[in-house]
Amino acid sequence: MKESKGLEWWVVMLALIWLCGVGCFGFWEEERVALLQLKASINYPNGPSLPSWEDRVEVYNSMVSDCCYWEGVECNETTSHVIKLFLNSTRDGSLGDWYFNASLFLPFKELRNLDLSNNQLVGWVANEGFERLFVLSKLEVLRLDSNYFNNSILSSLGLVSSLQRLYIGDNYLNGSIHLQDFPATSNLEELDLSYNRNIASLTTMIGMKSLNKLQVLSMEGIIFNASVLHSLGALPSLRKLILAVEGLVTKKELRGLNNLEHLILDYSSINGSFLHNAGVMTSLRVLSLSNCGLRGSLPAQGFCDLKNLEELYLDDNDFEGIFPSCMGNLTSLRALDLSSNNLHGSVAHSPLTILTSLEYLSLSDNHFMIPFSFASFSNHSKLEVILSDNNVATIENESQSWIPRFQLKFFSLSNCAIKTLPSFLYYQNEMIAVDLSHNNLLGKFPTWLLENNTRLELLNLENNSLMGSFQMPSYPNPHISQLDVSDNNITGQIPINLDMIFPSLEVVDMSNNMIDGRIPPSFGNLSSLLAIDLSHNRLSGRIPEHLQMGLSSLEFLKLSNNYLHGQIFGNLLNMGQLWVLHLDNNHFLGNIPDCLSNASTLSTVDISNNHLSGFLPQWIGNVSSLRQISLAKNHFEGPIPLGFCKLNFLPFLDLSENNLSGSVPACFNPSSIMHLHLNKNRLSGPLTLSFYDNSNLVTLDLGDNRFTGEIPNWIGKLSGLRVLILKRNNFGGNIPSQLCHLKQLSMIDLSQNRLSGPIPHCLSNITCESSFEKSYLFLGQIELLYPRELPFSIMGINRYFDFQFNSYFVEMSNAKETVEFTTKNSTYPYQGAVLDLISGIDFSCNELTGTIPPEIGNLSELFMLNLSHNNLLGSIPASLSNLSHIESLDLSYNNLTGSIPSELIKLNFLEVFSVAYNNLSGKTPDLKAQFATFSESSYEGNPYLCGPPSQNNCTDVRAPSSIPKDSEDEQNDGGFTDMDVFHVSFLVSYIMLLLGTLAVLYVNPPWQRAWLHLVEACMTSCYYFVVDSFHKLFNRNIV
Repeated sequence: MKESKGLEWWVVMLALIWLCGVGCFGFWEEERVALLQLKASINYPNGPSLPSWEDRVEVYNSMVSDCCYWEGVECNETTSHVIKLFLNSTRDGSLGDWYFNASLFLPFKELRNLDLSNNQLVGWVANEGFERLFVLSKLEVLRLDSNYFNNSILSSLGLVSSLQRLYIGDNYLNGSIHLQDFPATSNLEELDLSYNRNIASLTTMIGMKSLNKLQVLSMEGIIFNASVLHSLGALPSLRKLILAVEGLVTKKELRGLNNLEHLILDYSSINGSFLHNAGVMTSLRVLSLSNCGLRGSLPAQGFCDLKNLEELYLDDNDFEGIFPSCMGNLTSLRALDLSSNNLHGSVAHSPLTILTSLEYLSLSDNHFMIPFSFASFSNHSKLEVILSDNNVATIENESQSWIPRFQLKFFSLSNCAIKTLPSFLYYQNEMIAVDLSHNNLLGKFPTWLLENNTRLELLNLENNSLMGSFQMPSYPNPHISQLDVSDNNITGQIPINLDMIFPSLEVVDMSNNMIDGRIPPSFGNLSSLLAIDLSHNRLSGRIPEHLQMGLSSLEFLKLSNNYLHGQIFGNLLNMGQLWVLHLDNNHFLGNIPDCLSNASTLSTVDISNNHLSGFLPQWIGNVSSLRQISLAKNHFEGPIPLGFCKLNFLPFLDLSENNLSGSVPACFNPSSIMHLHLNKNRLSGPLTLSFYDNSNLVTLDLGDNRFTGEIPNWIGKLSGLRVLILKRNNFGGNIPSQLCHLKQLSMIDLSQNRLSGPIPHCLSNITCESSFEKSYLFLGQIELLYPRELPFSIMGINRYFDFQFNSYFVEMSNAKETVEFTTKNSTYPYQGAVLDLISGIDFSCNELTGTIPPEIGNLSELFMLNLSHNNLLGSIPASLSNLSHIESLDLSYNNLTGSIPSELIKLNFLEVFSVAYNNLSGKTPDLKAQFATFSESSYEGNPYLCGPPSQNNCTDVRAPSSIPKDSEDEQNDGGFTDMDVFHVSFLVSYIMLLLGTLAVLYVNPPWQRAWLHLVEACMTSCYYFVVDSFHKLFNRNIV
């Protein structure tokens, strides 16, 4: 009997297991099919997302797979039901809008967390809105942020009563948001509406009862009236509030928030009284008022009463003065950020020394006196972060027995004028990041700092005075990823075992030192390297082949300003991720290697000032990612390849100082081009439509070529042009009046051409104002941290330290735009801020005629004006005295007449002045102000000018305006003598011309035949002319 019951029990158990298996498989199959349908919807019509969601194994004659291992899917470990779907940023952006379909999610009965953020959701399929998700009774977390939903989503979501956390930030909610639109969200604990910037207000009071469990309300990036704080005080469970407010915040608004623990009001517009009133929020543990425009001194009461306060962030304001003594009451304070203010005073004698609970302290960018030894913090045992850049370090009396009780993880004392390392650093062995850049540190490289801190990841010693060779630690440091020792006096060679000591290096910057020798091939073993900067050293030899083959992840390579030689790369290059390549100012030779065409992400190429030769390769046009190309100062020849016409997103191109020939391709007109330098080549022909109607072009330098024809009228359509250099070509014709349409033009050089005609009077339309866009070359930046920011989380706020070395965020172009311009009788290269400020007009060495337009005097911002070596007539306009910023004025070698306007003495900045070799008369300007510095050479060649510094006395010089008449006898006498001489000279000249012509025809038979043919043709023409004329006259007489 017992055996029978035991057998029955086993049969029942097996049946239950079989039924459970069949049932569970049914549930699994339903969810698997639903996932595949969801994938099809996300990828509609032909997207590539979720490639792992595929059938894999054959079970019961059908292909199934364990969907719990699929990307973004998380299952219950016991039942294997899908409980979480992380589908954020899944839909391909090129597919366009996506519509939510609730039926795709209903099979997931156990779903608790659904993330659909950043998927281009704009709405939902008809009758398939979010209200249908109410059947998912276990759904607690829903993320819909970074989509395109409007206010209609609120009522739909309000029916999902199981939700505890709802994120709908960064959508298109607008106007007034009514919290009563969430009637069924009684379980909601966290609501995020952040970055819906068009939300105007909250209508709160009616809906408060439905949100009685709400603990976290985030509305970051939205600005409300300060009165909203009073309304939000009615939320009984609210513990964390993030938003921005504007207006006066009184105690009335804050008193209702006495249960609040976290208040984050960053980017608000509130006055300084807020901190004075903040004491009423007695439960507050975190207060953040970053970038709120707060001014004045820190109050001596109010916020100091917050005895429970653990985090206080007041950075990026305009506070001034010293620490109030009451801050010593904040004994629970663990994090304090006062960076980027105007605070001052001695930190060593401040209340900070008694706040022994501090873990995080940021005082950067103030005027504090920072204790160099930090001995005044001897009682602090919890400090992990000290950030104190851009202050003044002071020497304090340091006890020789001072041994810190704290172990730092992050330490930054950049730009504080220290010469030695603080001794307390010798006792630190847990540091992760250290920034001591921009000081005046002396001595050798601190190898001990690396040996003591084996978990160090970031070390920045940039811009100091460290000397000697780069000494490596005695044993490997596998954690260090970023090392910057640039701008020091380090000598010797790069250690050949760099890869063994620092195997995880991602960024290395040793630029601007005195390092010599060769680049170690061991660099090629550092497979994690993202950026190398060895520029401005004394390196020689070739680029190691192992380096160019082993660094497949490299994005930034800068070897500029060394003595490297040989070919740039061999035939093989394994740098498919390379973005920036700087090899300029070396001794490389040969052609541009074809292997560079494999770097499909290449954005910046600078190989200027080398000895490269050959033709420019056509494949450059296939690298569509290129943003900057600088091949100047080499020996390239041949035409500009037509492949350049494909570079539609190229803002900067410099092919200057080569031997390029031919014309500029008519197809070359990238709409994004900003700076174009083709000067100092052998380009010829007329200007084609290459740059026609290009409004983005800022710099056009075609000087020192062989261009011909006229300056085209379409030049006036380059509306963004600020620099136009066409000097030393063969342009002819008039200066087109269309130049006057370029109102932003500030540098014009048309000198040494064959231009004729008058100077356009409309040039006064040009403003010649300074503009940063002349030197603007920011083409984007590369983030090399991925992200390598190091978080330090205390409570509710995560603070990140990026310790940005120069190479961390690398600009695609760090070269400065340079323009050569002749001023003050010399040619200078202008760049950076100087280029932004300089303005000038150079029309010298042409064949211009007419007068100097007085309207030029309206160009008050002009720094230089050169109209010399032309055929200009008339007087010097007195309006030139309005050129208040002029430094160089050259009107020499013309045919100007009249006197020099005395008003020019007002030109207080004039350094170079010349009116030499004209027909000027009268008195020179008084030797006052700047005119007291000009020598006689400024006036020479004008015989009728008088007064200092010339040697002519004004009483002895006759005016050239009229010619004195001779007496009658002298007229008669001289007349006969002159006529005799004239007749004799004319006869002799005629005989000489006739004899010369006969001699040439005698010795040159072809010319003789041509002459006879010409004479015969002339005689024939004359004969028919006489006959025709006689015939017409005869007919007229008959009539």
